[in-house]
Amino acid sequence: MDTVYREAGDREALLAALNELLEAERAGARITLRSAAETDDLALQRLVTDIHRDEVRWCGVLIDAIQSLPATPSTRTGAFYERAMAVPELGARLALLNRGQGWVVRKLQALLPRIGDARIHGELTAMLVSHQQNIARVDVQQASQQATEPASRESTPR
Repeated sequence: MDTVYREAGDREALLAALNELLEAERAGARITLRSAAETDDLALQRLVTDIHRDEVRWCGVLIDAIQSLPATPSTRTGAFYERAMAVPELGARLALLNRGQGWVVRKLQALLPRIGDARIHGELTAMLVSHQQNIARVDVQQASQQATEPASRESTPR
């Protein structure tokens, strides 16, 4: 454990960063759980459910990392949850969720070089890759949704 502290610098700063990520992941898990229930589009529902599973998984990874330091994980949900759920239209909410995923990517990219523990580093690297993949998946979904919207509007009688 000493290498985790030495590489990361201040133990409290590392714990704060991990707890901040945990709160953000918890917000993402709640957003995706509620959002999946709001659509009848099976492909979109599958995508959002997949992201939900990832968010839940990363919550567990972060809890384990915090407990291994040893410390007590935060029980809070990030404020991002309220902001995202205030967006009523699902497409716009997913765009906001994607920006939140990008925030997590940037946080992980800054944190990873400071992690000396190989297990925690490996888990957080996997978390980074997963978030990048989910961002790409939502971008593809949103691009295809935007491509079909004008066509459906043109074919709809007024």
